[in-house]
Amino acid sequence: MIQSFRTIGKHGYAVEYSPYLPQRLACATSQHYGLAGSGTLFILDSTPGGLLLVQAYDWNDGLFDVTWAENNENLLITGAGDGSLLLFDVAQSKGPLKAWKEHTKEVNSVDWSQTRDEHLVLSASWDKLIKMWDIGRSQSLCTFVGHEYIVYSVVWSPHIPGCFASASGDHTLRIWDARQPQFAQTVIPAHNAEVLTCDWCRYDKNLLFSGGVDNLIRVWDLRNTKQCVIELSGHQYAVRRIRAYPFDGHILGSCSYDFTVRLWDIRQPHHLDCIQHHKEFVYGLDFNVHKPGLVTDCGWDELVQEYSPQCLLPR
Repeated sequence: MIQSFRTIGKHGYAVEYSPYLPQRLACATSQHYGLAGSGTLFILDSTPGGLLLVQAYDWNDGLFDVTWAENNENLLITGAGDGSLLLFDVAQSKGPLKAWKEHTKEVNSVDWSQTRDEHLVLSASWDKLIKMWDIGRSQSLCTFVGHEYIVYSVVWSPHIPGCFASASGDHTLRIWDARQPQFAQTVIPAHNAEVLTCDWCRYDKNLLFSGGVDNLIRVWDLRNTKQCVIELSGHQYAVRRIRAYPFDGHILGSCSYDFTVRLWDIRQPHHLDCIQHHKEFVYGLDFNVHKPGLVTDCGWDELVQEYSPQCLLPR
């Protein structure tokens, strides 16, 4: 069964389930395919009657990513096309609570740390920079320099405090230590094309997934990064986002410019399932951390879809 919500006039860029409330999710959207116009953050609840709107927050530029707080069920941060990070409180109808603007170009990735007591936030931008933030401060804590092109994705390790990965148009994955912003700990020439996305395995601290404009998904073991340990092919166009499945370390999901979502078991060469219910680029993807098998995605066709693929259901 698919539940749908239409983000009328706005194109979906990112979607994420709440780590606190199993029914709640957020979707970051942009007008005019992110090239011009405004953005809206939609807060939705999944109910037996469908996906229902809880709150909608407008901003004067496109919104490209969203991350929920790990220490407050009502807080979340989005990255905006004007270089801003925006903090929203779902308990309030007005927003944002705060706006930080240090990036000089679009912020297309944000992530809230799951392992540190400080609950730090990362942002990555078209200005080639990564910044680290504490929402209690008025400015960023530090800036990570090294990527030579757009940084498309930045993700905290769910296992190692202070460790995060980034993916860039300079064809590399980089592994960073938050205590040493001067340089990356590891630089991986990951794809022979722009790298658009990365994510960590939830069950093995050494495994990292990447996806690129070469249509490929690669699995990396940080103990030896000279070559990938697994390569998955099947997407017809660029892999826009990868998400590791929270209930099985071998399963991951991906979405693509080929209008599909695919589910994979990294022990097998072919995808487990190919879901084709969008008519435009699929940009956002997430798994519900409370309910095994529940997936949500969003695309440029103005649809948020929630569903349970057969291959993820208990057997």
